[in-house]
Amino acid sequence: MALNPKILANKPIGYRLSVLWLGVCAVFSIFGELFPLPAWDYSNPDVLGVGMFSPGHIFGTDYIGVDQLSAIIHGTRYSLGIAFVTVFFGMVIGGFLGILAAYRRGWVDAVISMYFNTTLSIPTLIMVVTMVAIFASPDPFNPSTTIPRVFVVIIAITFVLIPVLGRLARSSALSWTGREFVLVAKSMGMKPRSILWQHIVPNVLPAMLSVGFLAAGVVIIVEGGLALLGAGAEPGASWGSLLARNRGDISLIPHTTFIPVFFISITVMVLNYFGDYFRNQIDGRESRI
Repeated sequence: MALNPKILANKPIGYRLSVLWLGVCAVFSIFGELFPLPAWDYSNPDVLGVGMFSPGHIFGTDYIGVDQLSAIIHGTRYSLGIAFVTVFFGMVIGGFLGILAAYRRGWVDAVISMYFNTTLSIPTLIMVVTMVAIFASPDPFNPSTTIPRVFVVIIAITFVLIPVLGRLARSSALSWTGREFVLVAKSMGMKPRSILWQHIVPNVLPAMLSVGFLAAGVVIIVEGGLALLGAGAEPGASWGSLLARNRGDISLIPHTTFIPVFFISITVMVLNYFGDYFRNQIDGRESRI
C-alpha cells in the first residue's frame, strides 16, 4: 500500500527527513547490487586512495582501491540487517518471556526474572566478544570451517537484547494486567490466551516498538565497536567493519573514515528520533485510556 502524501505532509519536518533517510537506506539495501558500481570488495590498483568526487568514484576509494560508495551501499544491508534482525528476535523472544512472566506471576515470574537479572549482570561487551571468539571463524576471510562471523554477531547481540526488551515487556504488561477491561475479561470467563492476544499484547507492543527503534541504533553502534575490536562482521562488510578497516588511514585519506562515521551517525539519530516520536505518541494514547 502506497504512503499517503497528505499524511506525510502533516508530520513534522524531522519525521519527513527521517522517513526520507530510511527510504534511501532501504533502496541501498534492496537494490544496491543493481547500481552500476564496482563490487564492494573489488580492489582496483589504478585508483588507490583517490579523493571524493573523483571521476567514477563519487566517495573516492580506500588504500586498496575499493570504491567507497559501493562499500557504503553494501554496508547498509549488513548494518541495518544486523540491527533489525537482532531487535526483531529480541522483541519476539524477550516480549514473550516478559509478558508470560507478568501474566502468570508466581514461580514462572521468579524464574524468568532471575534469567533476565543474571544475563544483565554479565558485561555486554565481554559476553559478545567471547561468543564471537568461540563460535566464529578465526579467519574472517575464510569462514568455511565455522559459523560465519555475521551470524555469530547476530546471535550474540540478540542474546543480550532479550533480557533488556523482556524486562520492558514485563513492566509494561504488569501495568496493563490490572486495568479494568482486563479484570472484566477475566470475570467474564475469557480464556487466558485470548486475554493475552486481545488485551495485553496489543497494548505492550507499541511501547516495545518505540524502544525497538532506540535499540536498533544502539546495535549499529555496538557492531561498530565490535568491529574496532576485531569481533564484528567480515572486514568491509558493514559500516562498522568498513570504519575499522580504514581507521588507520585517517591522516592520509580521511574520507574513508568520515564517510562510514557519517552514515552511522545520521542513521542512529534517525532511529532515535523515531523512538522518541513514537514514545510521545504512546504517552498521549495511554493518557486517554
